[in-house]
Order: sequence, then C-alpha cells, then structure tokens
Amino acid sequence: MIKSVSIEEIKMNFIDSKNSLELHTIFEKHILNGAESYFDFAIALGNYYRQDSKNWEEEINIHTLNLLLKENDNYKRFLKEVLDKLISEKDFDQIISDSGIINYSDFFYEVRKRIIEKILPYQPAPDTLEFVLNQIFYSAKDPKWINQIPKKQLYELLQLLGYKTFYDTETSNHPFYELIYAVEVLTQRVTGRAMEPDICKMVPNSRNFDSPFIGLQRETTLFINQLREQDIRYVRSDDLNYKQLFVLLNQCEKYIDTAYSNANKLGISIKVNQSLFKVRQQLQRIKKVLPYLALDNKNEAYEKNIDFIILLITINCNKTDVSKLIRESTQSVAYEITQHKANTGEHYITSTKKEYINMLWSACGGGLIVGIMCIIKLLLGNVETSEFGHAFLYSMNYSIGFIAIYLLGGTLATKQPSMTASALASSLERNVNTNEGIAHRYWSFATFVSQVSRSQFIAFIGNIFVAFPIALFLIWGIDKLLTINIAASKWQHLLHDLDPIDSPAIFHASIAGIFLFLSGIIAGNVANRDKFNAVYYRIQQHPLLKKILGKDKTNKFAEWYKDKWAGVISNFWFGVFMGSTGSIGLFLGLDIDIRHITFASGNIALGIFGSDNHAPTEMITWAIIGMIVIGFFNFIVSFTLSFYLAMKARKIEYTEISHMFRAVWTLFKINPKQFFFPPKSS
Repeated sequence: MIKSVSIEEIKMNFIDSKNSLELHTIFEKHILNGAESYFDFAIALGNYYRQDSKNWEEEINIHTLNLLLKENDNYKRFLKEVLDKLISEKDFDQIISDSGIINYSDFFYEVRKRIIEKILPYQPAPDTLEFVLNQIFYSAKDPKWINQIPKKQLYELLQLLGYKTFYDTETSNHPFYELIYAVEVLTQRVTGRAMEPDICKMVPNSRNFDSPFIGLQRETTLFINQLREQDIRYVRSDDLNYKQLFVLLNQCEKYIDTAYSNANKLGISIKVNQSLFKVRQQLQRIKKVLPYLALDNKNEAYEKNIDFIILLITINCNKTDVSKLIRESTQSVAYEITQHKANTGEHYITSTKKEYINMLWSACGGGLIVGIMCIIKLLLGNVETSEFGHAFLYSMNYSIGFIAIYLLGGTLATKQPSMTASALASSLERNVNTNEGIAHRYWSFATFVSQVSRSQFIAFIGNIFVAFPIALFLIWGIDKLLTINIAASKWQHLLHDLDPIDSPAIFHASIAGIFLFLSGIIAGNVANRDKFNAVYYRIQQHPLLKKILGKDKTNKFAEWYKDKWAGVISNFWFGVFMGSTGSIGLFLGLDIDIRHITFASGNIALGIFGSDNHAPTEMITWAIIGMIVIGFFNFIVSFTLSFYLAMKARKIEYTEISHMFRAVWTLFKINPKQFFFPPKSS
C-alpha cells in the first residue's frame, strides 16, 4: 500500500534537505583546519541561524543540526571540541556582576559610554566567556531568535554532545564557583552603595533600624558558605537560608522604592538617582541568578542549565541598550521636575469667574512689561556693537523683563503650556486609583482641559491687547519728545518677519516653544536640586544671616528663595535663549531666530507707526494672521513636549491619549463656550 504524503511534508523534507546541505558545507569548510577554525566555525554557525530568523515570532528549528550530528560522528566530535575550547573553564562572573549595570553616577558619561560601545564594542580578555559571546552573539536581537529555539531540541543537543549540567558533581566546579562569586560580588557592591550618606538621607526613618542591606550581606555570606561546604551544588527552593535571601532582597527593593517616593518631599539629584538606579539593577540581577542555585527536581537540571546560558547571552547582548537606560534611569528625576511644574501650573488654571478676571489683569501686567521690552529691544538694535554684543544686550533685556513679569505677579501667556501640561498629566495620575470609574476619570480630565483652555485664551487676550497699545504709546511718546521715529528704518522688517507664508515665522515660533519647554525643565530642576540640598533650611538656619538680618527677615528671605528662586533662574535662562538665538544663527549661517505672540503684537504696533501709517493693509493683515499662528505654535510645541515628558514620568500609557481627546472633543461639542469663558457660577 502506498503511503500518501502531504504537500506540507514534502515542503518540510525539502527545507530539511536544504538546511542539511548548508550545515554540511559549514562543517566541511572548517573541519579541515582543525583548532585554527574553532572561532570561525562558531561564528559561521551563529550567522547561519541568525539569517534564518527572518520572523522573530517563528520557531527556530535546530532539528536538522541534531540529525546531522547523529549521522556523523566527526561533526559531533568537532562541535564538542569547539565548545570545549571556547566555553569550558571560561570566566563569566563579570557578565553577571557588571554587564548592563551602570558603572558611574554620571548619567551623561554612561550614555556616552554606551553609544561609543555600540559603535566600537568593548572587547574583554580572550580567556573570558564575555569575549566569546561578543564575537558570536553580537546583535541586540540575538536573544529573540535564541529564545525561539525549542528547549527540547537544545536538551537533545546537549545530550548528543555528552554534556552534563553544572549541578552534577562529576563535572568541573568552575561554572558553580563563578556563579556564587558573582552573587557575592554583587551583594558586597550593593551593600556598600546603599549605605552611602546621600542614599541613607533619602530614607531618614530607617536610621534607627538595622539596614536590610547589611542583613542581605550577612545572609548571603551564610548561604554561600553553606553551598561551599556541602557535597551538592544546589539547595532546595524551600531551604531556609535561600528563602531568607529573597525576603531580604524584597526588603531592600522596598527600601529603594521608599527612597524614590521620598524624593517628592526631599528632592533628588541626578547623582543620587543614578546610585539608586544602580542599586536596583544589582538587586534585580541577584534575584535573576539566585534561582539557578536551587533545584527541586534533578529532571529540571538541563532545562535550568539551558535557561542560564540564554540568560548570560541576553545580559551580554543588552549591555549597551541606551534607550532602556534613558527610560529607566531618568524616570524619577523627570517626575520630580514635572511635579514642580504641575504644582506651579495649577496657579495658571482658572476655574471660577473671579480667577478668570484675575488672570486677565495678571496678563495685562505681563503685556505692559512686554510692550516696554519691545521698545528697549528696538533701541538696543541701534547700538553699535558686535553680534555677540547684541546677543548679550537682547538677552539681558529679555531676562530682566521676564523676571520682572514673574516677580510682579504678571503672566506671560506662553509660559503657561509647559506648566499646565504637567498639571493635566498630574490630574490623570490623581484619578488612577479612585472609585470614580474610567469614564469619569477622562471626563474630569476633559473638564480640566477646558479650564486650561480658557485660562490660556484670556492670558493671550490680556498680553496682546495691552502690549500693542503700550508699544504704540511709547514709540509715539519718543517721537513727540525727541522728534525721532525709531522704527522708520525697520518697519518693513518688523512686519515681514511675522508673515506666516513669506517668512520662517512658524519655524521660529516653534523654536520659541522649545525654549519655553526648556525653561520649565530648568525651573523644575532648580527646585528639585534646592529641595535635595535643603537650601531653604540652610538659609533659614544660617547663623551669620540671622545675626545680620534677624531671625524674622532671614525666615522671610528663605521663604522668598523657596517660592521664587527656581522661577527667577528659569526666566533668566529663557531670556538668554530668546535673546541669543538670532545672533548664534547669524554666526553659524543658519536661519534660526525666535517669534513670540506677545512680542509680535508689540512689533505690529511699532511696524505700523514706523511706516507713518502707510504700511499696506495686506501686509498688516498677514502680520496679524502671523501673530495668531505664532501663538498657536508657541503653545502647541511647548505643551506637546511638556505633556509627553509628564506622561512619561508618570508612566501613563500613550494608548490613553485617544480616550483623552475623545472626552475633550465630546465636552467641546456639548459646551464650546466653556473652553473660552468661565461658568456663570462656580
């Protein structure tokens, strides 16, 4: 009777034949050269399966390799020689204790180091397993296809080659000692780092208690001594010393979590953040490798051995992952910076009619100062100095003006988005664990957006409708007093630069939006740094200040510093960014500059007066349209960057954005007026 064969079976037989031929070629090419080609053979075999893994989701089959080894003793003997030469007795403790774990507290150095190592990989000594893995598994994607190889086939391969696990007492004890040495090193390092003063400072309540890290060090020493003294190379998972280690590891992780959570009231520096991050990485690494020292069933020995090998490859392949480093190590600092912005941003949000009117008056104050700044900048443009001289003068004009607006309680409309974006993200975070339900959570967010929108709207109105007449009045006053029209030679330039079609106004407005975002980051960073260094408390208790000013005035100065200093520094640097960009652009030969909506309104006034009221209507119309467009891009760029950072810092999923916008759009359709004007009653 003829057995029927399916098309799928024919296809599989064809693929197996093709694979067998290719593997046969690889073996034959290298087997003749003997020991000289061991490394080349291992690399060729790795490349063969890497190329075969087009789809990371598909299973990577080594069945053909196993069949070939069964049929050909020479191939089997050669592969075992290769593995014995390249892997046996090789040190790998540094892969566990060092690879992928940050080396320094300097974040930027660590990022730079990883980028360099991606381009020019670090090569350890040839007698280490890390060197071997660097040569064979050099791609960050290698762990993906290796994990697609069925464990059953890997188990069959190890048995074919006659390998035993490192749990067997008949085999070399080198892997076993490398593993326990790596655990010992990690424990020593993590304890030393965690007991540093700056980290202990983050958990002040634990000073009167025994540190879990000291307990971890004691228990690890006991556990490792137990392993070294007993005849077998593992313990059962119910071993008391083994279980106690995990209890202490969990306590240590809780300690680190407490340190991070205390950052809100104590502040946190980038250096301390990096130290905490390193301790967390080391604790996680210990928790990953400890289970390989426990074995309940000898039948699981091969599987655990295979998993351990894959773990070493994975750790080594991911050691230069830059995006993961940035994502994980900056989260806490980003949270503290955006939390400061959220707290500040809540002052820029109006919910009642009274607050709305107060915002209008505050914005009018900001517009008044901007109108004066427009005149001063026009006058500074006539000063004979170098471009960098103009950059300095413009920067000081902007900085002093912005600081004056801030200290006098005025509002600059475009300073709001970077602050209110963080407050919006914070509002989502506050509702995460409430019983309101998901729908109500997004509806609350939409209501908050409407409050932000109308606050931004009235701030724009206050800025624009005051900056314009103030600038116009001042240039008219100068003309009357000195009989000089200071904008006569520049009016075309002032109006043309606002044209959204014939000038790069949109690009320049976007640059200003980026600077607005950065100024918010600076404010959050300064506030966070001062909080961590207890600057407020140190000023308050300064013996010399108390002697000179008295206790009450010293306390008032400390309060002023706490409330205002971050904003002063932020506005100073925002002014420097705004004032120096054009000059830097000229120096570099790049068309970069800034455009800001409030200054645009003042410049329109100056342009109209400078033309002696003869500016073409079309030109003025386009300048007004440009002013509105500039305001939009000032807002949207600053808001988007700040909202992105705030969501990232709070680990809010980006999939939630669609739900947010849907809720906002629904509320807008129901009551669009709410987005521009306050409700009649609170």
